[in-house]
Amino acid sequence: MRDEKAAAPNGILLVDKDGAMTSHDVVSRARRALQTRKIGHAGTLDPMATGLLVLGVGPATRLLTYIVGLDKTYSATIRLGVSTDSDDADGEETSRADPQRLGAVTDAEIADRIRPLTGEIDQVPSIVSAIKVAGRRAYDLARAGEAVELTARRVTVARFDVLETRRSADAIDLDVVVDCTSGTYIRALARDLGAALGTGGHLTALRRTRIGAFDVAHAAAVSAIAEGELLDPVAAASQVMPRLDVTADEARDLRHGKRLIGAVARLGGSRAAAVDPEGRLIGVLERRGADLKSAMNMPEERA
Repeated sequence: MRDEKAAAPNGILLVDKDGAMTSHDVVSRARRALQTRKIGHAGTLDPMATGLLVLGVGPATRLLTYIVGLDKTYSATIRLGVSTDSDDADGEETSRADPQRLGAVTDAEIADRIRPLTGEIDQVPSIVSAIKVAGRRAYDLARAGEAVELTARRVTVARFDVLETRRSADAIDLDVVVDCTSGTYIRALARDLGAALGTGGHLTALRRTRIGAFDVAHAAAVSAIAEGELLDPVAAASQVMPRLDVTADEARDLRHGKRLIGAVARLGGSRAAAVDPEGRLIGVLERRGADLKSAMNMPEERA
């Protein structure tokens, strides 16, 4: 139990989510373990999926805006030969491939059909997803038996590699690794690969191993959240963007909403984490013409 006199927790926590639990379940456990309600996440995982969740704790929840859109890496297993209504193993089976067609699929053909699913692609998300359609979640509409039409989204799949192939009489299982931009549905890649091969396909396993520079290797198990390392806001922000050290006077001005006049040459990118001489994160700076201004300020720490 946290000492009541100790400072309220503030930082970024990496958690390795178990399967068969929701991301909200993980947040709830973290709130109990760290004795604070102020916890958010930088993107959920499906209940079936395991792997990296990035949680913001206390004032550091303000950093989640800059983490949620980072590129991600997944390891997954795609089963060719069976389609489901959710494009993963949690859904109901909708079709099975003809055994002759499945038996004729070669490794070279699989590689050939994967190629158009890499690079910049227009991907239609799975209908059993959290995307809103006219104010309602797509999965709610689908489960209610209503027709769901989702528009394609431009995503980038930088890597889609097959690591291992296992064949049986009624399925081909592919262990794959995918590097992609935020918003990419790995389930949809499984669906589209199966469709291109004429076998159908769905996802049977999914694990997120990386979000930006944050790796699941450094994540705490759900059962050990209370003992997990809480990255302080400066360390966490420095993994997302360049660090810019400011003077005490500049830190005060930024906290008061003032600009750093003519300081754009110090930025070195689209944004930077401003750090004061005491090593505290002041906020996130962005370009305003020739000046720099806080796009996000952290609460001022009180002695």
